[in-house]
Amino acid sequence: MFAVYAEKFSSEDPLSGLVIGERPDPVVPDGWATVTVKAASLNHHDLWSLRGVGLKGEQLPMILGCDAAGYDEDGNEVVVSAVINDPSWTGDQTLDPKRSLLSERHQGTFADYVIVPRVNVIAKPASLSFAEAATLPTAWLTAYRMLFTQGGLKAGDTVLVQGAGGGVATALITLARAGGLRVLATSRDEAKRARALEIGAHEVFESGARLPVKVDAVMETVGRATWSHSIRALRPGGAIVISGTTSGPNLDDAELTRIFFLQLRVIGSTMGTTAELASLVSMLDATGARPLIDTEMPMEQARDGFAAMAGGDVFGKIVFTR
Repeated sequence: MFAVYAEKFSSEDPLSGLVIGERPDPVVPDGWATVTVKAASLNHHDLWSLRGVGLKGEQLPMILGCDAAGYDEDGNEVVVSAVINDPSWTGDQTLDPKRSLLSERHQGTFADYVIVPRVNVIAKPASLSFAEAATLPTAWLTAYRMLFTQGGLKAGDTVLVQGAGGGVATALITLARAGGLRVLATSRDEAKRARALEIGAHEVFESGARLPVKVDAVMETVGRATWSHSIRALRPGGAIVISGTTSGPNLDDAELTRIFFLQLRVIGSTMGTTAELASLVSMLDATGARPLIDTEMPMEQARDGFAAMAGGDVFGKIVFTR
């Protein structure tokens, strides 16, 4: 079958290990489903895989991709949940210490077919295109869990989204607005601030700018570059929910004095459950909110998509189609 896969690792030139070619058809274990991929979206996780993060050499070649939408064996339109759990695990899937993502221990979604446990397949509503649905299982599910599960936010609350532009940040803005929150967003880039307003932010600011109000929660995916600003933006008792550190994890100042004196909450968040993915899909179906897609391209042109993500000039998701 056609596939986009990692053949080797390189921290300096990750795309040098990317191959677009043929791989064997998957062997389907009992209890697993085969999904014919119609669309799959690109994540930073895929670039990190090409650098060797989260993968070992003996696992190569590895088909990349965490997210997909397509058809199950019965012809139903479906979305694939990317978190693969240990078969013995029960409870919150994100807390399983043996969990993995597609393209880590199991072959990924950038191919004609992907196999996943049957519990990882949920129905895709007709209102969502395959490309839109394919953006949901990683970035959009991460955003949904940050806002509504870990953040516990409700209509009328005020949230700050740091670093508007990336897949998670744009999802946070759109979902927060759809959920009735007041949305503030920051970016160093004027064009990205303008786009943030277009997709639902009420107000936008330069990174680090003083805000007119203290917020109930901050959604943090940037890390070192925005951490101090995030802590200072919170009202007493507010929460910072963090799911990434794209600017690096090593803080110049953790702001510990403010955290304890103002009784702030620091909450980690990773991915989401299949039930949360189903809730996210239902929310989009009911509200009409839609994922922001930067570019759609045939999977055969995947190298161009990887290069665009590596260059950083992306607003929304890059989706590969079949």
